[in-house]
Amino acid sequence: MDLSTFVLGGARSGKSRFAVSDAPPRGRVAFLATAEPGDADMTTRIARHRAERPKAWRTFEEPIDLVPRLESLVGQADAVIVDCLTLWVSNRLLRAHGDDAILEAAEALAKLITTHPYTLTIVSNEVGQGVHPETADGRRFRDLLGAVNQRVAAVSDRVILMVAGLPLIVKAPVVSHDFGPQNP
Repeated sequence: MDLSTFVLGGARSGKSRFAVSDAPPRGRVAFLATAEPGDADMTTRIARHRAERPKAWRTFEEPIDLVPRLESLVGQADAVIVDCLTLWVSNRLLRAHGDDAILEAAEALAKLITTHPYTLTIVSNEVGQGVHPETADGRRFRDLLGAVNQRVAAVSDRVILMVAGLPLIVKAPVVSHDFGPQNP
């Protein structure tokens, strides 16, 4: 059965490493990267993440049109990792996408997750436990990402919170044990 997993955590909590290590050991794995190399630090980080992934995986860079790219992988991949929603929301904000457009895209993503087209792992930052942003733009980003995270968590089969490199299970698939009719 194809499962959806949502991996949340703070900066440097081990989210990406967990997502990569949790991928199926066999099959066609696609990695959707939302990061763009805007500066030297991000370029270095992207190179490090690429080096940590198995060579057989296919990598797609998709900073904006996440849902269409995910739809294009149906039948082409057995497992997909999206790293990460934090940068996806940021990229859309930087391109002046309105809040409603971002939330509509999040709804489309949530709908796709419920179809279980493949094993899907999505990474994002948990922003509800950090410092209150000083600027209106910072608060807008935090609020939007929090709303996107809530939509994705609600429909994901599993939700993992990474803390200091350790995965904490927030939500796990419900296992049904139907043993038939019970005798009174």
